[in-house]
Amino acid sequence: MARSTTPVPAAPGQTEERAKSRKIGALSALTPFVLPYRALMFWAIAALVMTAMISLTLPLAVRRVVDNFDTANAHILDQYFAAALGIAALLAVGTGLRYALVTRLGERVVADIRKAVFARVIDMSPAFYEKVMTGEVLSRITTDTTLILSVIGSSVSIALRNLLIFVGGLILMMLTSAKLTGLVLLIVPAVIVPILVLGRRLRVLSRENQDWIAASSANASEALSAVQTVQAFTHEAVSREQFSDVTELSYDAARRRVTTRAMMTVIVIFLVFAGIVGVLWVGARDVRAGDMTQGALVQFVIYAVMVAGGVAALSEIWGELQRAAGATERLVELLQTEDSVLDPDEGLNLPTPVTGRITFENVTFAYPSRPKVKALDEVSLQIEPGETVAFVGPSGAGKTTIIQMLLRFYDPTSGRITLDGLNLSDVRRDDFRQAVALVPQDPVIFAASARENIRFGRPDATDAEIETAARAAAAHDFISALPEGYDAYLGERGVMLSGGQKQRIAIARAILRDAPVLLLDEATSALDAESERAVQLAVDVLSQGRTTLIVAHRLATVKKADRIVVMDEGRVVANGPHDALVAQDGLYARLARLQFTDGMAAE
Repeated sequence: MARSTTPVPAAPGQTEERAKSRKIGALSALTPFVLPYRALMFWAIAALVMTAMISLTLPLAVRRVVDNFDTANAHILDQYFAAALGIAALLAVGTGLRYALVTRLGERVVADIRKAVFARVIDMSPAFYEKVMTGEVLSRITTDTTLILSVIGSSVSIALRNLLIFVGGLILMMLTSAKLTGLVLLIVPAVIVPILVLGRRLRVLSRENQDWIAASSANASEALSAVQTVQAFTHEAVSREQFSDVTELSYDAARRRVTTRAMMTVIVIFLVFAGIVGVLWVGARDVRAGDMTQGALVQFVIYAVMVAGGVAALSEIWGELQRAAGATERLVELLQTEDSVLDPDEGLNLPTPVTGRITFENVTFAYPSRPKVKALDEVSLQIEPGETVAFVGPSGAGKTTIIQMLLRFYDPTSGRITLDGLNLSDVRRDDFRQAVALVPQDPVIFAASARENIRFGRPDATDAEIETAARAAAAHDFISALPEGYDAYLGERGVMLSGGQKQRIAIARAILRDAPVLLLDEATSALDAESERAVQLAVDVLSQGRTTLIVAHRLATVKKADRIVVMDEGRVVANGPHDALVAQDGLYARLARLQFTDGMAAE
């Protein structure tokens, strides 16, 4: 289960190269997800602009109050205070409205992104998952989208608001005192330089941090999905150490990112407020000289603080945008990943009804992870409609690969596979898979009820049809014995069931599908003798009128097949009925002698 080496993310050089090539512009990939909600975005921006304008009017009211402190007319002073209070009320309402609209927009966009990414990865062929761990994909769907939610639902709106306040405050500062504004502008280059320099470093560290988080998630997912095996081999300490190592590496990357961001924040805030103090000193001298009023100085200082606060906030948000850009890159990689198995633009239609004639024409194939090892080597085979064909041979001979190729989980390296005369690559996968029912070697049980697990084979099936399928698969009795019968929750990966019970649920699912092509990959391997006999009878009935392919190690289960195909090292080495193959005294005869002799000795 657990690897001896710690999984690692992309090489640092590759990470930095990707970050430099896309930079903050990676966020533009979110545009297609935002545009459908233009109206919501418009009102959110309107609320944002309103709050920014209201914020900029507050210093004007404060100036009036300060300049009229000594007035003899108290009524005028009361009006100024009332106006300031009214402005504050409008600011509060506008801010609340902006928060509600922007947060709703962020939640909606992120929900769409998650659905789009899941829709993409659920369609990917198994070759994709030979290179990418499921835990990493889940990390991208959860952790990375959470970062994007933070940006869309908060950071972007705050950034735009502070940008408006920065620009508006700068203009009003200029109108208040051009001299003091000129002094303030001298500070701007000193503030921008550390933002650009440290921001570039922050972007690289953010991407590295997210890569290690994904590796940590993948490590945990792998260990927890096989927790019984981990415990059975007392591998807990090793698994804990491996997870700890990856988590510590993630923490180290996060620490470097946080340190860089903290340095940037310290430098920017100090430079900004040091400049304000200097400008305030000059302004105080102008007030003493009578060149400006106290209210004007207070107004200028408030605007300067607002502008400085806007710059400081923008430097903080820049770091968030860098992290979100890295997260967006990772999600875009999934959305833009090219599958090795593609549907045709306009697929051909299978004949109705599908008869189930299957042909392998000089099919050669090697798994992407083992390109130099041929899993199938020039296999040619024709299976007639309604024929039951069994595939036998030693482990690694290519039997299960035949099933995977027929489902078009992979495409042949050379040659072609046809169903009813049509090349599978010319038919959309969803179309021809409707004509196929599968019982895999490792039965998959979902965290749902027994009824829903069987109904997975045909979502529109009635309860009566589900029960009929369960009876045919010899599953009805043990399902009925569960505390809630067919509505009993089976647990994650069917933890509540034995291996044989899982297999019978999977067989019931295939029976319910009622497809013209039936694929049985070691379908009875986990059954006891009595259940196997019952299921074998059900399979015999089910296979009538259907093209049935059976992969089996137990030769006793395939003796009645119309034809037995013997495979070895990816090739078809023999082909015929049981008796004829035994008489040939080849590989099949040797396997038969081993199994049947051992079976009689055991008896």
